[in-house]
Amino acid sequence: MKSGHIRLHLVHEMPKSKQVQLGQRKMDEKLKQYRESINNIDAALVFMLAERFKVTQAVGEYKAKNSLPPADGAREKEQIARLRQLAIDANLDPEFSEKFLRFIIDEVIRHHERIRSEA
Repeated sequence: MKSGHIRLHLVHEMPKSKQVQLGQRKMDEKLKQYRESINNIDAALVFMLAERFKVTQAVGEYKAKNSLPPADGAREKEQIARLRQLAIDANLDPEFSEKFLRFIIDEVIRHHERIRSEA
């Protein structure tokens, strides 16, 4: 190299495969963040359901001691209507929320029937 000349290093464009890998890493990181949020929400749901079932267990014991029926159709209708409205307010499909609550109610009734049979 002659004195006074600057040697230039040309930077070549990154190969497409490297660009895709970098893009994939960014996407994977974003997907990872979404999944972590979903995992946190799922954990909160499980703990909330556990708390709910602790209370409904106490309700079942109260009903059994006081000779009340395990199911209360009027209460169920009120709960479903209330939850459907909450779903609408939260931009959630009210049909989905009703199915979800119906599943929970059916499980609670089954627990109450078991408690009554053991009393």
